[in-house]
Amino acid sequence: MNVKLVEALAQIVGSLTPEERSLLEEKLQALPDTVSEEKPRPFHETATPAERAKAFREWAESHPPNQPHLSDEAISRESIYGERG
Repeated sequence: MNVKLVEALAQIVGSLTPEERSLLEEKLQALPDTVSEEKPRPFHETATPAERAKAFREWAESHPPNQPHLSDEAISRESIYGERG
């Protein structure tokens, strides 16, 4: 990084009038992004098996434990798919 250049630019920007700052902001926003910000990789791609297991347990424990379970009939193939021909 060129520290002297940044310091000089900061001094120049500090001396601008509000109208000049507004114009500078417009010009900067019109510039194409030269820095390609790499998106962070998803958790499932970077986590270790232990981290994934811990996250799953935390997710499971975040649900109320006293919820009624579905009956065997409610999850049977027939009730899910019905009369498929």
